[in-house]
Amino acid sequence: MPKNYDVIIIGGGAAGLMAASVCAKRGKETLLLEANKNLGKKILISGGGRCNFTNLFATHENFLSQNPHFFKSALKRYSPYEFLDLVESYGIEYVEKAEGQLFCKNSAREIVNMLESECKKYNAEIILNCSAQQIRKEGDSFFISTATGEFEAKNLILATGGLPIAQIGGNDYGLKIAKEFGMSITSVEPALVPYKLSESLLKKTSLLSGVALPVRIFNDKISFDEDLLFTHRGLSGPAILQISLYWNAGESVTIDFLPNMTIDNLISYRRSHPKRSIDTFLKNHLPKKFVEYWCKRETLSLTDNLADYSNELLNKVISDLKGFQFTPSGTEGYRKAEVMRGGVSTEELSSKTLESKKVKGLYFIGEVVDVTGQLGGFNFQWAWASAHAAGQSII
Repeated sequence: MPKNYDVIIIGGGAAGLMAASVCAKRGKETLLLEANKNLGKKILISGGGRCNFTNLFATHENFLSQNPHFFKSALKRYSPYEFLDLVESYGIEYVEKAEGQLFCKNSAREIVNMLESECKKYNAEIILNCSAQQIRKEGDSFFISTATGEFEAKNLILATGGLPIAQIGGNDYGLKIAKEFGMSITSVEPALVPYKLSESLLKKTSLLSGVALPVRIFNDKISFDEDLLFTHRGLSGPAILQISLYWNAGESVTIDFLPNMTIDNLISYRRSHPKRSIDTFLKNHLPKKFVEYWCKRETLSLTDNLADYSNELLNKVISDLKGFQFTPSGTEGYRKAEVMRGGVSTEELSSKTLESKKVKGLYFIGEVVDVTGQLGGFNFQWAWASAHAAGQSII
């Protein structure tokens, strides 16, 4: 006879660990199964190894889903400050970066250790190197077959993550299970991911590999003020990762390389420095290497004085820099994506509990659900909040 639990959680990442600790704290007989030999692999590599574990300013506006209201309930009932209270209770030092982004001061390992400690404190059982080979439901119970044996529970929480970074275990397992139980899946795509450029454009921009600069990037859906990084394959940096969440193949994107400048700034500079060249002005606001590339691209004279430029020509220079439009040839894919956009349809789940509307006792939390956050700690906050919502509802 398989051992019986109140709840089994599949996936020992951020959402799974959080769910296990919440369930166990409520006195539920809890089992966590993790296919890898270690817990929290994605936590460990996130934020350059320091884990951007939440964002103090997280609101529903920082998330994308086919149902823009679905995630409001869970996020409201478990705020960034509640997770921060947990972090502080363990004495974990952290630093705040731009826009409320909280990172571990020392190592992401502290977050994994904290969550594992919470599980152990309340007697949640954890089995590593244990893949769920088959899942079936008979009557009111779920049966999970593994190489270690078979386990039974009245409730099953899928916290299996998504497709990004296969080398640390990223896969579509949770999506497959949802389909097996007759649930619908929205289309999935890599998100928070670098862009690739067409060969013709890449030939010109590859010389800028390693150059970073602040920009405003936008499309017809949204705008971000972030840093952009030129790479040998295309474009990356926070600006690109952010806009990629709101981009579909074939769509164009626009970059403003001078987000804080106007034509009036250039005309005023010409008035004060009529004998200086256009590149001198631009180098005051942009990296030297980028200015050299841009002047060559636009065939701007480096010897003419600004006094020789008409207002019309100066306006074109500024307009071109503030409205550089391009169409990415694609993305770097799941290998480089931070998250998966799309997933288990929110139409299939209760927004309050994350339980399937079709299958009693079956829950989906974290990245596997069609809820994706912007860059900056928002996806971890969704992991904590969705796990808390599910964990609190287990009977």
